[in-house]
Amino acid sequence: MSAQNVPTDEQDPVHVPESGTLVVDTSRDRVGEFRGVAGPYWSLRPVCGGREWEAKPEHVRPADPIERLRAETARCNARSRGDVL
Repeated sequence: MSAQNVPTDEQDPVHVPESGTLVVDTSRDRVGEFRGVAGPYWSLRPVCGGREWEAKPEHVRPADPIERLRAETARCNARSRGDVL
């Protein structure tokens, strides 16, 4: 999926990240991998595997460098344990 602008209800267009981009769902205080757009929501996947969840675009922001580093380290550790496919 390429980046695009998707209008939301009475708001400015929101930049849709590339699939696989690490983002933070501020409503859950959780880092996830952007998977795509599902109606008015964005689908996010846990970095170390698990069930996807949906978040409102206005509650999602790009992960900052330290959040990306922590998420990538957690993913590597999970892979070394065999927890991530």
